[in-house]
Amino acid sequence: MHDLMDMLKALADEKRMRILYALKGGELCVCQLIALLELAPSTVSKHLTILRSARLVDSRKEGRWMYYRLSKEFRPPSASKILAPLFSDMKKTADIVADQKRLKKICGEGLDALCQRLFCKP
Repeated sequence: MHDLMDMLKALADEKRMRILYALKGGELCVCQLIALLELAPSTVSKHLTILRSARLVDSRKEGRWMYYRLSKEFRPPSASKILAPLFSDMKKTADIVADQKRLKKICGEGLDALCQRLFCKP
């Protein structure tokens, strides 16, 4: 029951749902998620921590970048049954349509340039 409650709490936030939808397309660097959501790194990190605690996302570190992806095996098992219809309903919302356009642009930018732009502002 505890896993189910953690998952439902994690899904009860618009930003976290936008993160999950973005990750539906594949693995993303935390810098890409920061750029997509236009939030402070600490805020995005907090959202990712909640999603990871609910076991909805997995992470890996490569060099100086931290990557996130949807959990290969959603736990609890009901997560995939819950997310599929939610993703279906979300795909035509204005925020998700805008996110998808912005994400395409963000993914076209190299990670070095993106991180430089986000973290090394004069």
